[in-house]
Amino acid sequence: MIPQEYVKARAVLLDALDGLGPHRDALVLVGAQAVYLHAGDADFVTAPTTTDADLALVPGLLADEPSIFDAMHAAGFAPGRQPGSWTGPGDITVDLMAPEALCGRGGRRSAHLQPPHDAKATARRTPGLEPAVVDNEVRRIGALDPRDARTFEIRVAGPAALVVSKVVKIAERREQPHRLKPKDGLDVLRLLRAIDMTPLASSLVHIAADGLAGPVVADAVVALRELAAGPEDLLPRLAADAEAGFSDPDEIKMSVVVLVADLLQEFDDLRSK
Repeated sequence: MIPQEYVKARAVLLDALDGLGPHRDALVLVGAQAVYLHAGDADFVTAPTTTDADLALVPGLLADEPSIFDAMHAAGFAPGRQPGSWTGPGDITVDLMAPEALCGRGGRRSAHLQPPHDAKATARRTPGLEPAVVDNEVRRIGALDPRDARTFEIRVAGPAALVVSKVVKIAERREQPHRLKPKDGLDVLRLLRAIDMTPLASSLVHIAADGLAGPVVADAVVALRELAAGPEDLLPRLAADAEAGFSDPDEIKMSVVVLVADLLQEFDDLRSK
């Protein structure tokens, strides 16, 4: 059974996609909802669930009007406490984020978007989303409540881009343990279990060669080598914590280590050809 919190989070995502209609071509679904579209259950006891939605904005593709700020207001969202955080029905949050490399100069957290989208705190500058700009596919997504007939076509970040964004997020927070979320580690493992390794590594090589995404991929690969070299490293421990009480923690940890090693070996082999 799909957790009700996830059903509600999908409904609020659809609210945002409806309100942002003229800008939909500039949006890429990232975060947990994108992970679950690719990976589903991935043989875990812990059901896929999330309480929010994450959308990456590609600034150069945004329509001239309405402004993002006005569109979100009209769709029933209110600005949250953090830049890019928008609160919708049921206090469910939709985070609007822009890849840091596309944000231009500006504040440390707010994305610096061009007029008319330059209202303060409209979107948050976020490192690690650059690969989602080049590694995505258009998919039709709908509600998880059978009584809700809404569907929208939206770009969804590919598995390789999602692995990179999750790893960058974990690496960025490793010196701030209070900000780490075990679910992020489990989401990486979901993707590694669900996606065939050779296509995943091939996609990683492809985006590593891209001018925008390449530097971010390089950092993520270095981080992966550090974060999952052994079962007691950070990434395996996060994944095991997320499955605590449901699965053998040693099994989860070793699964992360083995699958990351396989991915990196395939990546290195493909890069050397």
